[in-house]
This record gives sequence, C-alpha cells and structure tokens, in this order.
Amino acid sequence: MKKLLIRLVILAVVVGAAWASYQFVQQLPQRQSLIATTKVRQGDIIVKTFARGELRAVRSATLTAPNLFGTVQVTKLAEIGSFARDKDLVVEFDDAELLSRLEEKQLEIDQIDEQFKKSQADLAIRNNSDQVELLRARYAVRRSELEVKRNELLSPIDAKRNDLNLEESKRRLKQLESDIKSRQEQAEAELAVLREKRQKAVVEMAREKARLNQVKVLAPMSGLIAVRQNQTSRMGVGFDVPDIREGDQVQPGMPIADVLDLSELEVLGRVGELDRANLNEGQAVVLRLDAVPGKQFDGKIKSMSSTASANVMSSDPAKKFDVVFSIDMRELLTALGAKPDEVAKILATADANRKKPPVPSFGGMAAMMGGGGMAAAMGGGGMPGGMPTGMPGGMAAPGAAGADGPRRMTMTMGGPAGAGGAAMTDADRTKMRDAIQKALKGRSMQDLSAEERQKLMADVMKQSGGQRPTTAGAKPAGDAAVAAGGAPGGEGRGGGRRGGGGGGEGRPGGMGGMGGGGGRFSEADIKNAKLPPPPDQDSQLDVLLRPGLLADVEIIVEKIPNAVNIPAQAVFENEGKLVVYVKKDEKFEMRLIKPLKRSDSTLIVAEGLKKDEVVALTDPTAKPGTKGKQDKGSGSSGPMNALPGGKS
Repeated sequence: MKKLLIRLVILAVVVGAAWASYQFVQQLPQRQSLIATTKVRQGDIIVKTFARGELRAVRSATLTAPNLFGTVQVTKLAEIGSFARDKDLVVEFDDAELLSRLEEKQLEIDQIDEQFKKSQADLAIRNNSDQVELLRARYAVRRSELEVKRNELLSPIDAKRNDLNLEESKRRLKQLESDIKSRQEQAEAELAVLREKRQKAVVEMAREKARLNQVKVLAPMSGLIAVRQNQTSRMGVGFDVPDIREGDQVQPGMPIADVLDLSELEVLGRVGELDRANLNEGQAVVLRLDAVPGKQFDGKIKSMSSTASANVMSSDPAKKFDVVFSIDMRELLTALGAKPDEVAKILATADANRKKPPVPSFGGMAAMMGGGGMAAAMGGGGMPGGMPTGMPGGMAAPGAAGADGPRRMTMTMGGPAGAGGAAMTDADRTKMRDAIQKALKGRSMQDLSAEERQKLMADVMKQSGGQRPTTAGAKPAGDAAVAAGGAPGGEGRGGGRRGGGGGGEGRPGGMGGMGGGGGRFSEADIKNAKLPPPPDQDSQLDVLLRPGLLADVEIIVEKIPNAVNIPAQAVFENEGKLVVYVKKDEKFEMRLIKPLKRSDSTLIVAEGLKKDEVVALTDPTAKPGTKGKQDKGSGSSGPMNALPGGKS
C-alpha cells in the first residue's frame, strides 16, 4: 500500500511537469507576437524639432501706481482692450490730498515771508534806535574829553571827577557797541532760520508738485491696454481676483496696466535639452497659429535662454529652455486680410515705437527745474529783500543723509547727464549763477512754468558753450533729483535708477515700468491727455491679433540624405552601450549600434543596422508584467528616450 502511494505521487508530479511544459510551449509564440516591432528605414531624413508657444508683444510698458505719500485711488482708467495712442491718458489717480498739501505748503511759505518781512522791519527799527543811542554815547565821550582838557584850570577834585567821567563814558560806549553787535547777530540768525525754513518749505512744495505730475499716467507708446488684477483684494486660494477698476485703492509701485505694442509680435516657446543642443540663433522656422488654421508663416529663432527652468504649475514639470521666435509681420498681416495701406500703417507704427528712445535720465534735472531745486542749487530763488538762499558749491539736501553723512549735490561740467564730468570751479559756478539770475530778470525759478524753465536752462547751457550742470558719480541725474527735492523715479532697465518726478523705466525685456508725467511729457501733454475710446467705438485696425494665442513651431535642424533611421523608442542601453534587438526568425538578438544624429523621436544610425531589418520597440528580455524592466543581472535599462543631442 505504501509503495502504491509513492508511485501515485511520482506519477502526479510527472504529469504536472508535462502539463506545465506544454503550456509554456503553447504561450511562447503568443508572447513573441505581443512584442511591438518596426522596420529599419533608409532614405532622406529631415531632422525637425517641434515646440509649442504663445504669441506676445515684442515691446510692452508696465504702468505702475506712483508714491503720492497718501491715498492712491484710481479715479479714471482706460477700458480693457482699448487701443491707446502715444500720450493718451491711461490711468488717473485722486489728487485731492496733493492739492490740499500744496495749499498748506503755499500758505506756510506765505506765512514765512510775512514773518521775514516783519523781522526785517523790526531789525530796521532796532538799528535806528541803536544808532541814536550810539550817537548819544559818542557825544558823551566827546563831551567828557573836552571837560578833561579844562583840568589844568580846575581843582584836583574836579579834575579827578572829569577823568572818571571820561572813563565811564568810554566804558558805556564800548558796552553799547558790543550790545548792538550782539543784537545784530541775533537778528541775522533769526533771519537765517526763516530763510532755512522757507527753503525747506520750497523743497517740500517742489516734491508735492513733482508728485502732482505723477497723478496722470500717459501711454509712452501706441498699444493695447491690458488692465492688471487687483492683488490687494485677494481673499485666499480659490477666490477670483478682480481687475483693477475705478475707485479702487492701490499700493504705490503696484502694476496697474500694460501697454502692449501689437504692431510687432513674437512667439515664446519652450524646448527640451535634446532640441536645445541642435538650435542656433537666426535659424529658420515655420509657425502655425491655432487662430489662423491652414496657413503657415516664416520666422527665425530670435533668442534662446542659457539656463533651463521648470514650471511646477504646468502639467510638464520637466526643465526646459525658453526660446523666442520672430515672425514675419508683413506675411502675417496679409494672411489676416489686412489691406496694403493698413499693413504699411501698422509697420510704420512698429518702426516708430522701435526708434523711440527710453525715458532719458534727465528726469532728475527736470525735477530740479520743476520745483525750484535748480534755484537752490545754483544760488537763485533768494528771499524777498534778503540774500540768495543757494550755497555755492552745492547744498546738503534735507533728509538725504546716507551712511556717509549728508549727500551733497556737486555741480559738474561735462557731456550728457549720466557721465561724470570735471567739477565746476568757483568762477564757472558764479558765471552760471549770474547767467541764471540774468535770465530770470528778477523772478524766482518756482514762478516759471515747466516749458519756461526748460527754455531758460537751454539758453543758459547754450550761453555757457553747451555745458550742462549735472551731478558727479555713477547716477548723477537721479541723485540730483533726490537732492533737489524731486520724487525718485522707477527702476531703469537692468536695475539702473532713472530719477526725477515720476519718469523711469524698469521692466527687463520691455519698455519698463513707467511712472507719471516726469520729464518725458510736458505740462501741456499731461493737461490735454484724454482716455482712449472704448473698444466698441474704435475701429482698432492695429489690433488684428491678441497676445496669448497659441502657435506650433516647426524647426528644420538638418537634412541628411540616404540615412538609416529607427525610432528612438527602439534604442536601449546595455552596460553603457547603445543596443537594439533585431528579430531573427522567432527570436530577438541584441546588437550594438553607432548613432549619427538623434532627436526626441528619431535616431539616425551610422553603423550596426541595415534597411528593412526588424527591431523591437520594447525590451524582449523583460519578464511579463514588469512593464519593460530588465531581468535581474541584465545590463539593459529601457529605451533611450533621453539621449543627449549632437553627433556621436
């Protein structure tokens, strides 16, 4: 019985092994047939790279809220989508507090002037009284001297009394002269204090006037108005952020709107590491816009970033390189149905905006001239009936002290503002001051309008041989504006400061952040500026495309004739070498290859494969269910979808 059981167990094991072998043999052809394959191709290959990007304006200007040292409330704002021409009003802020402060400063200056006149009158009365007392004292001394001459005829007692009277008269005269001198110095000190108070009030008033010019923000070029979102109203994650509207209160320096120059467009895309190695600036590309189906446009690679970055908010967190593509605007506008005269008008607008210089760094000088600061710097703007308030050689700016002590404005003579020149001598400074006083004809600098001040300074510089007063150092105009009371401007391109009364640019890659009026726009421009017409009341022939439209970019990298190529998915790595699996009958054999050129989708083979050979697209050595992972001990590491670009 025991032997029978052992035989039955052995028989069952044999039958099970036979059944397992049968099933394995049955499944082998089926497993082989599940492996995807492709044939090796040979022919002319055009290596292409594809990118996806969005349309954007080449030039744009960001308009920011100025620092009014008070409530910054939007009272007027151009509508979203309206087309603003150059010098059109884009946004206007509430100026009620500024006007109130200006009236207070003017009242303070008037009060100081009256105090100064009163002090001068009191000083004149006191001087007359002191002169009378001084004459009496001198008369007493002279009388005592005459009495002393009669001492020979008088008794010794009377002679001694006359000598004592003479000494007493001289002592009183000396004391009176000392008292008069002290009272005179005290009165001059009081007048100097009043002069300093008035000068401080004039500088503060100049700053308020400079801020008043920033209340209206004008368009620095023609373009589409894009209003920013009011970030101060953000309530949390998931809440919609509304656009800035009239009546909103904003923070100083906050972006309010963008002026987008749509007369010249470009496409911003992102490419991977492999494609970046095959691209060069100036390379020809073909662009296809989703908004214009069935048409393609010529373009070129305009610029490429040198470092890769990742967008964690997108669906593809991989690091990629930014590439900017130019587009043929004439071809694009013609395809959109624009007439030849409309195309010429739009291209002329692009040329005009392209040739516009950035906001000049003479804003500091404009702020000085705009608020009476030049009078203080050059020695003008004197007190009524008093001495000029300016100090030759520069004046310490109130509130402008830095780490090295008070920052002083040093007048220099030289070339354009921004370039340090040689320091002015006392003779040159006196000559410049006399020329300004002669041109003013008895008036003060703050009594002139902006145009009159600019004309005056131009005449003075012309008379002085084209020499221009500026501040010494790396940032002359901006520092001079601050020293003279001008409101500092925004950040210039690349981080430089452009001073003066609300001018200034800042945004890298664009026209920059624009402040208020400043030195770029005249008072007439600011006064006559009007809002652009709404989109529904404007033909907007210049707005044929909107920024943000998506585009496909096809870049032809190279044309290779009679090239053997396979999909990049069929290439694997084994022990640091590139291999493919070539099908022989019902099996696959591993073969080494030598690549010639590769991209994300295609690999051109220099050696190792022939035309019409069948290669596997997946690893045939991987176990079923492992999704392409190699067997234990195998050197294979999956398809080469991330090979570095370039030639081997």
